[in-house]
Amino acid sequence: MDTVYPHCAGLDVHKDTVVACVRHHGGGRKARQEVRTFATHTRALEELADWLTAEGVTHAAMESTGVYWKPVFNVLEGRVTVLLVNPQHIKQVPGRKTDVGDCGWIAQLLQHGLLTASFIPPARQRELRDLTRQRSQLGAEQTAVANRIQKILEDANVKFGSVVTDILGVSGRAILAAIVAGQADPGALAELARGRLRGKIPQLRQALRGRVTDHHRFLLRLLLEHLDHLDRLVAQLDARIELLTAPDAEALTLLTTIPGIKRHTAEVLLAEVGPNVDPFPTAGQFASWAGMCPGNNESAGKRRTGRTRRANRWLRQAVVQAGWAASHSKTTYLGARYRRVARRRGAKRALMAVGHTLLVIVYQVLRRREAYREIGANYYDRLQPERLARHLVHRLEQLGHTVTLEARPTEKPQPQAG
Repeated sequence: MDTVYPHCAGLDVHKDTVVACVRHHGGGRKARQEVRTFATHTRALEELADWLTAEGVTHAAMESTGVYWKPVFNVLEGRVTVLLVNPQHIKQVPGRKTDVGDCGWIAQLLQHGLLTASFIPPARQRELRDLTRQRSQLGAEQTAVANRIQKILEDANVKFGSVVTDILGVSGRAILAAIVAGQADPGALAELARGRLRGKIPQLRQALRGRVTDHHRFLLRLLLEHLDHLDRLVAQLDARIELLTAPDAEALTLLTTIPGIKRHTAEVLLAEVGPNVDPFPTAGQFASWAGMCPGNNESAGKRRTGRTRRANRWLRQAVVQAGWAASHSKTTYLGARYRRVARRRGAKRALMAVGHTLLVIVYQVLRRREAYREIGANYYDRLQPERLARHLVHRLEQLGHTVTLEARPTEKPQPQAG
C-alpha cells in the first residue's frame, strides 16, 4: 500500500490523557513507531507538540470525541497539520481495542491516506458557533418555561391559552403580572388586554375565572423571573453575535433574501457554514455534509435504506425551521415544491426535500455572491406545460366531462405609427 505521509502521528484523546503514536516509514518494509502518553493540561500538550515537531511529524489525526479534541487541536494548530476524523471512519479491528492499539491504528490509516478530515472552521467562526448554539439552547429553555407556565394555569383552571395564541405576549405578560400581584377579578384581568385581543374580552372574562391559590402565584412568579433572566441572556448573546457577524454583513444580507431565512437563521448559517462555501466543491457535497441528503446503502442490487445520516444537528434544525416557514408561502417556488412533494410522499419528507433545496440555494447564493431571485410558484407549470394540460384533462374526464382543447390564437402585433 502506498505511503502518503511518511512521518505522521495518531492521537487517542481522552479527558485526562492523550496517547500518541508517531509512525515513520523510510521506504523499508516495516515502519518504525513510538508511543507516548501525555496529560491533557496545557503544559503537557505543549510537550506533545514539541515531541511531534522534533520527530518531524507533518500530519496528525485524532477522533472527534466530544469536546476533548478541542484543547489538543488548539495547541497543535500551526505546528502540524491536524486531521479531525469521524469516529465511524476508524473501525478498529477485533482484538486490538486498547489505547495503544487505537493510536497506532489511526497513525497507520493516516500514513496510507485512508482518513478524510472533517471540516474545522476558523477560530472566529468557532466562537460564533458557540454563541449561536448557546442561544438556541436558551430558546429551547424559554419554550420549556412557557410550557410550565401553561401547565400551572391549567392546574388553576385558567383557560388563558384557549383564547390567546401567545400567553407571553404584551397582553399575556400584563395579565400574568396582575395574577401574581393578587388580582383575582376576571373582569379586571380581561381589561388588561391590548390591541386586537380587546375584541375577545367576553371570552377572556370566562377563561380567566379560575381557582388561583398562593401556591400558583408563587410558582408563576418564579417562572416569570426565570423567563426575564433568559430574555436578558438572549439579548446579550444577540449583541455579541451581531458584533462577530459585522465583518460578514454582505453574506448575512444575501442569506436573508432567501424565503424562510430571517436574521437569526442567517446567523446560524454563518456560524455553521461560514461566509463562503469554498471547502465544499459542489452543492451536493454541501447538502450531504449537513445531513440533508438521502442515505446511500445498497448491496446486491437492493436498496436497504434511504434514511438521512446524523450530521450537524444545529444546521439541520435551522434549515428545517426555515423550510417550514417557506412552505407556507403561496407565491414562492419553495412553497410549490413543498406542496408538490407532500402530495406524493407526505409532509415530513416534503419538509426534508425543501430543506435540501434551501441548502442548494444557500450554496449558490454564497458562491456567486448574488441575492436570491424568485422563480415563482408556477415554475413547475412553466417547466412542463403539456404534462400539466394532460393531467388537468385527465382529472376532468374522471369527473365525467368531455374535454376538447383548442389553442388560443396569438395576437398579431399592432403596426407602429411611422
